[in-house]
Amino acid sequence: MNFSLYIAKRYLFSKSSNNAINIITGIAAMGVVVGAMSLFIVLSGFSGLKDFSLQFTDEFDSDLKILPHSGKTIVFSEAQKSQLSTIEGIENFSEIIEERIFLHYKGKNHISYIKGVDSLYGKVTQLDSIMYYGDWLVPHQNEVVVGLSTVAKLSLGVRDYGELLEIYVPKPGTGQLNALDPTDAFNKEMVVVSGVYQVNEDLDAKYVFSDLEFARNLLSLDSTKISAIEIKLLPNASEENVRSKIAKIFPEEIIIKNRIQQNDALYKMLNTENVAVYLIFTLVLIIALFNVIGSIIMMVLDKRKNIKTLYNLGASLPEIRRIFFLQGTLMTVLGGLFGIFLGILAVIAQLKFEFVAITSTLAYPVKMEFLNVVIVFVTITVLGVIASKIASSRVREKLLV
Repeated sequence: MNFSLYIAKRYLFSKSSNNAINIITGIAAMGVVVGAMSLFIVLSGFSGLKDFSLQFTDEFDSDLKILPHSGKTIVFSEAQKSQLSTIEGIENFSEIIEERIFLHYKGKNHISYIKGVDSLYGKVTQLDSIMYYGDWLVPHQNEVVVGLSTVAKLSLGVRDYGELLEIYVPKPGTGQLNALDPTDAFNKEMVVVSGVYQVNEDLDAKYVFSDLEFARNLLSLDSTKISAIEIKLLPNASEENVRSKIAKIFPEEIIIKNRIQQNDALYKMLNTENVAVYLIFTLVLIIALFNVIGSIIMMVLDKRKNIKTLYNLGASLPEIRRIFFLQGTLMTVLGGLFGIFLGILAVIAQLKFEFVAITSTLAYPVKMEFLNVVIVFVTITVLGVIASKIASSRVREKLLV
């Protein structure tokens, strides 16, 4: 067995004759365990929170979305539809019309966006998972599906034919306003709410779904113009190849966004928060590892006689330094592994028993990820090696004479 490693293990697991050193070593080891466990639990919590925050993107956003590079609409002819449907890797696509609208119901007002969709929209997104109650709209009827937040703001009812929802949108033109009747500047439609969807609070207040032709008539658009195309890809499709083929279909400049790019602000915010919390808890670990440095230095002072004996027996100064370097490294690695183990138990307990809750009905989301185990282990190992190197460097020649 390696000489330095053997002595380091003896020093680590055997008690010192000085009780104060035993206490300091125990505190240092406990700090490593608690630090590793805390970092793993926090990273698991952020992984769960990230999945919880982004779960609506799998339900609401498409795999790819084609948008105009400039302006509000793109031209999408029948020939282009045929070409798009033949691209390998595309399972389905849906035409979309979006525009800001003004809602009025029983004296209450709300500004929202109308989202006109065709009959294939349900094959591009997961409609079943977002419907809260009621039914999806019937094509070619004056029906809309609104979000739960919009229902709350306007006190809407489903299938209330006695009091219809009013939708207003500015008429295209010169923008001149009739002073006698300002409503002449708006297109108006009366619709019935057929159902209510729920994704998250922001989206629930943002969109009102309607039939594509209803939205087109409301906005006075011709049959070739749409606001966007949402695409569902086949499971094994190459996004890069599909993108290149789509770009060839449209002579005008377009923007193609995947699910992450459609929510880039949210992804950036979550990733930034994750990195910030990791750095903060890494700083806490660094502070905890100062105890390891102190513990090793105290051990060096306590073992001065043993160090002289080892030196006189032929051990070199680098070998003696390596003893205390390995002692500190073993302390941090073993403490880190034990802390990760305790963290895994805590995360499993939260997943099973949900003892930490955000609300009375919603448990705090956590997620078990192997990547978090690797991150914590590598972090604690690197910091432990650095701390041990600093501490072992205190073994000087003057201790050997």
